[in-house]
Amino acid sequence: MNIALIGYGKMGRTIERLALAEGHEIVLKIDADNAQNWSAAQLATTDVAIEFSRPDAAYTNIMTCLKAGVPVVSGTTAWLDRYPEVVEWCTANGGACFFASNFSIGVNIFFELNRHLARLMNAQQGYRVELEEIHHTQKLDAPSGTAVTLAEGLLEQLQHLERYELQAARPAQVAHNVVPIYAERVGDTPGTHVVAYHATIDSLEIKHTAHGREGFASGALMAAKWLQNKTGVFGMSDLLRLK
Repeated sequence: MNIALIGYGKMGRTIERLALAEGHEIVLKIDADNAQNWSAAQLATTDVAIEFSRPDAAYTNIMTCLKAGVPVVSGTTAWLDRYPEVVEWCTANGGACFFASNFSIGVNIFFELNRHLARLMNAQQGYRVELEEIHHTQKLDAPSGTAVTLAEGLLEQLQHLERYELQAARPAQVAHNVVPIYAERVGDTPGTHVVAYHATIDSLEIKHTAHGREGFASGALMAAKWLQNKTGVFGMSDLLRLK
């Protein structure tokens, strides 16, 4: 594949290393130095774009690729208020977009496990649920996209819940209808997520810990290969056949 990397930070460089090792070619790299100067014309020799940029730039980046006829894989989070527009455009114009809040295979299995556990816990009285996420200090958004996906899974299955809220610290008491999310930024932590249920009698938790960026990068590269010759909007549940 001829790949365009839209966003050339640590994740982009990891994807580049894995892609080159597999025999793919990186034909375009967009970072802060040239972000204002790239165009659809530069995408002409590209088979797929992999986009890990910034929340304020993601939608424009994705649409530039789609309008140039280039399938795009995006892992940028905190821009999803405009996601329906991408879906609408791809549906109307035969475009191809693959979005995931987290490309780790383990995390996406964790998403399914989270929903299944929440279905079981819905009938149990006396438990309160909370989320904790820990990432590196350069991560811009909080809560993480992964934490939001986990929280949305809880809201789907736990009938007493109405919303999630980012908490600056652990308060003495959280409203019964709220999923509290606690976010920490520590060193170069790739990503840790914990879903915990607490009651007076016991506690139950599930946890995913990333050991590096390679799991995310390899998942994005897998998605890029899978997206070839497809039209529509997809996610990891499609790739991994979790639906």
